[in-house]
Formats: sequence, structure tokens, C-alpha cells
Amino acid sequence: MNFQNVEFELAAGIASQLPEPNLPEIVFSGRSNVGKSSLLNKLVNRKALARTSATPGKTATINFYSLQNCRFVDLPGYGYAKVAKSEKDRWAALVNSYLLADRPVSMVLQLIDMRHKPTADDMQMIDFLCANSYPFVVICTKCDKLNQGETKKQTTLFSELFTEKGIPFIPFSATKGIGLADIQLTIRKAIDN
Repeated sequence: MNFQNVEFELAAGIASQLPEPNLPEIVFSGRSNVGKSSLLNKLVNRKALARTSATPGKTATINFYSLQNCRFVDLPGYGYAKVAKSEKDRWAALVNSYLLADRPVSMVLQLIDMRHKPTADDMQMIDFLCANSYPFVVICTKCDKLNQGETKKQTTLFSELFTEKGIPFIPFSATKGIGLADIQLTIRKAIDN
């Protein structure tokens, strides 16, 4: 699978704009500013395929990227406080319509900032993925921003939260490329299945 053979396909702001469900889909989920765009760009070795923003809450659409034999799906980030309630409700309805539309989801990459304990929103999303039998892996972003002691402490925390429940997690750094090969392998396996 060539990750660099990728194109932006479309941005869906309402459910009727979702593309035909004709390719396996790899879904990127996480709170605002957790690093979904950075991960996407690192995976495909492009600086700006997915736009990163200094302002959280900018992605208000579900963005689709087509690859040779799959599609990357970037969901709007959740949990950002400085957005109007009506806009949050619209995002929630859009994401729900996607997740409940019987799409060909091969894998969900659930991103969580490794520097912090998962938020209530993070855990709610993980519970949703478990309850609906979605295949998923937790990607612990920004792992390069921790020192050795913090890394050990957070790895223990994530092991207790996830490994004991059979949920895999992968520490990742968009800056240093830590975990990139593991994530690419996870995606390849998911598409092959």
C-alpha cells in the first residue's frame, strides 16, 4: 500500500454529502487539537494535505482522502469549549450520522494526547467504539513532549486503562516519527482483513 498516493476527496458538512461507501475506511477520531491532521500528514509524508491549525475546533466537516485501496476519514474534533453549542450539536449530529451509517470502517485510530489522562469525552468515545464493535487502536500523540519519567508514568497509566482491556495503544510523535511504522502496519493489516 502506497501511503503517498493520496488525494483530498471531499469535505462533508451534512450527512447527505457523505461519499459512496465503496472503499474500506480508516477513521481518525479525537478531541480538537490532539494531532489528527499532523498524524494524517505524517502518514502520507506531506506537509499540508490535512490542514493543521493553531486554533482548535477549525475542522467542522468530515474530510475524506482517497488512497489506492482505502479512504482516510478525518472526523471533526470533539471537546472544544469555545465553539457555540449549536455548532457542537451540528458536529455531533454529523459524526453520529457517519458512525451509524453502516460505513465500511476497517479501523478507527482514536487519538489521545499522551501528556494527559484521557478526558471524559475520550473515554465516552472509546466506550462507544467498544459497544458498537468497531476495530480500533488508541494512538497516544505528542509522546516526544514527555521526559523519561513522565513517559514511564503515562505508559503505566495507558497500560492500566487499555492493555488490560485488550485495547492496543501506540505512542506517536509527528515531529520525530515515533510509532509511525507501527501505525502504518496497523492500517495495512486492517485493509487486508
